[in-house]
Amino acid sequence: MSTISLAVMAAVAVAFAAAAEVPGNLLANGDFTAAGAGDLPAGWAAWRPLWDHAACTVRKADGGLRVESAQEPFGVGGAVQAVAGIRGGQAYRVQAAAELKAITAPLRSVMVRLQWTRAGKPLTPHGWIVRGPVMTGSAAAFDDVLIAPAEADGATVQLEVKWPQGGSVLWRNARLVPCPAPAPRKVKLGAVYLKPQNSTPEKNLDLWCEQIDAAGKLHLDAVCLGEDILAVGTGRNLRDLAEPIPGPTSERLAAVARRNQLWVVAGLSEREGPRAYNTAILLDREGRLAGKYRKTHLPREEWMKGITPGAEYPVFQTDFGPVAIQICYDWFFPEVAEAFALGGARVLFAPTWGTTFPDQDGRAEGETVFRVRARDNGLALVACVYDGSSLVIDPLGRVLASKKEQPGLAWAEVDLASREPLFWVGHWSEVGPRDRMPETYGPLVAPATLPAKP
Repeated sequence: MSTISLAVMAAVAVAFAAAAEVPGNLLANGDFTAAGAGDLPAGWAAWRPLWDHAACTVRKADGGLRVESAQEPFGVGGAVQAVAGIRGGQAYRVQAAAELKAITAPLRSVMVRLQWTRAGKPLTPHGWIVRGPVMTGSAAAFDDVLIAPAEADGATVQLEVKWPQGGSVLWRNARLVPCPAPAPRKVKLGAVYLKPQNSTPEKNLDLWCEQIDAAGKLHLDAVCLGEDILAVGTGRNLRDLAEPIPGPTSERLAAVARRNQLWVVAGLSEREGPRAYNTAILLDREGRLAGKYRKTHLPREEWMKGITPGAEYPVFQTDFGPVAIQICYDWFFPEVAEAFALGGARVLFAPTWGTTFPDQDGRAEGETVFRVRARDNGLALVACVYDGSSLVIDPLGRVLASKKEQPGLAWAEVDLASREPLFWVGHWSEVGPRDRMPETYGPLVAPATLPAKP
């Protein structure tokens, strides 16, 4: 990503006392109508990459500011303006609109970035990507609210075009205005630690329902139970336990979810027609079946039983945000969590028969892998296991709560509106999807083959 030099930042500072075309807009000439020096609108400066061949053309055009790269598909370029008078702790709304022509990957190619500054110097290496573009036909809209750090006294707003691949972007307007701060979105998430032994399916169900009641007393918003909750510790098998969903077990869990007014994730053996699946259900606060996920990656122990793999990665909407579910062996495959993140999930529940032991002898064990899955995808991850520790992990991979050995709940409060950055990169949930290179991932979706040499 481009870095704005101090010289450029100084060059784009303008007389901010000039009246903006939008009341309260801190950006001068935000609609690009006033002519400036050369080919640029007043108040804006072009930014260029270090490598001249990769520079886009940036110029004033009818109705806006045009950025294009006719000769180099991997060109980059845009415009930038510095803003003075930013107040630390104040929230600012950033908006921009553009018309896109022949841009094949808008999310990757068209961005708005805000960089907080103090005395003209950037406070972080990365800045903040403004949410968008939301596309309506060829029209792109960006809209976000960002809070200035306490030490900030200025900002730069940068309109970025990356790799237009023969297309062009016509920026039509940009705004930066003070506004109220957004409300936090705090959610209490819990994972059960429970490993029944010498039990029966009926007794197991009672025990799991007790844990839902315990989560209700803690006023949790959602709780994750284990994988195949009727089987663990009972000696019963798939033939004994597989049932339809909805069915007797899901209905019993639904009643307890409804009584406690919380969301419940639970793993069951599912029968549908002639097939059996390893499935996890999501129940809402009223006990309604909000969705189910069928385990896609099956270890030998499961496919030899005749379990059918799932084929989809659904994301479910809850009253606290979009969520997804993976099951046990899925966590060995990074593509699973990535698919859910790309689908918009902010929380990933993980009913898991396997382990989350800490690293042993220098080997990355389950706890580390779960933390990496959360960190790689910017997800809160809630894992219920039978060996190790049930965990609540934040989007930067930090363990917020852990429970092991004794039955009970690991739970923590997570603010899903928080946008804590990685220092050199920024807020990963917004950066990562834009920097993916799916056109290079052919080997990941090709049928598996043995390597040419062992």
